[in-house]
Amino acid sequence: MKLRRTLLSMLAAATALATFSVAAPAQTYKAEYRMSLVLGPPTPWGQAGKLWADMVKERTQGRINIKLYPGVSLIQGDQTREFSALRQGVIDMAVGSTINWSPQVKELNLFSLPFLMPDYAALDALTQGEVGKKIFQTLDKSGVVPLAWGENGYRELTNSKRVIKSPEDLKGMKIRVVGSPIFSDMFSAMGANPTQMSWADAQPALSSGAVDGQENPLFLFTVLKMHTVGQKFVTTWGYMADPLIFVVNKEIWSSWSAADQAIVRQAAIEAGQQEIAIARKGLVEADKPVLKDIAAMGVTVTQLSASERDAFVKVTRPVYDKWKNTVGVDLVNMAEKAIAARKK
Repeated sequence: MKLRRTLLSMLAAATALATFSVAAPAQTYKAEYRMSLVLGPPTPWGQAGKLWADMVKERTQGRINIKLYPGVSLIQGDQTREFSALRQGVIDMAVGSTINWSPQVKELNLFSLPFLMPDYAALDALTQGEVGKKIFQTLDKSGVVPLAWGENGYRELTNSKRVIKSPEDLKGMKIRVVGSPIFSDMFSAMGANPTQMSWADAQPALSSGAVDGQENPLFLFTVLKMHTVGQKFVTTWGYMADPLIFVVNKEIWSSWSAADQAIVRQAAIEAGQQEIAIARKGLVEADKPVLKDIAAMGVTVTQLSASERDAFVKVTRPVYDKWKNTVGVDLVNMAEKAIAARKK
């Protein structure tokens, strides 16, 4: 009788195990995952991807092995197609720009509203608060899994022609802008001649003089030595900042175990925090050593006064008002309140 009970118990256990095995099949992992980046190391953007990939590989004991594809090479360098490629599974994961993804996710144009964010505290109030959570919910509904924030930085103005201290100084100047309509609207409002082109096309265009200037975070100026392509004048005006977002394709995300999902998410958060510190280094200190480094290249660096900056704010306000409706009035109002309440 005792033997019979033992055999029945063993049979029940085996049946339960078989049932569990059918209900919860082993996770299927790819040998390699493809991460898209616009820029590679040594830029802060590229370092964000490397930090994330290295942490994930180490903490998953190599179960999740990530290869970086800078230059958005998985989509032939067309950075505005990156978000669509993520949703379609052409790209497994990315550290992407809010600017580049804004044509597909209109709420991301929030960060491109001219002169919305006057300082880093304002930027942090958005990405690290309720606005950031709201945008992550929107991204999740749009077909990707958002995990953490990084930073490409404030975009400052450079050119080969003259010192720019007022909108009048920009009149007629050919300025390379990214392929997002709000940038064309802004620079047209300031009297410039905006020209949309990829960064790969922009560098030879600057070198040849086909375009006069461009706007980008200052780390690019030093890394790429942009004074060698005619950029002799820099204006720091902080007209907009470009947060980066760490995301994973939804099907890839669901193929990982819950434990590995937690590892990937935490690694993204830590990589983002480290990358933000790297992106701001030399710009948040009182003496702003990055500006000194650029001036040492023989470049004229102009920092706008409050009244000079206000002239740009005023001339671009119609663009702000127009795009407020596109972004979403409620979201913009939420952002404005968060910025007003920030701790400086």
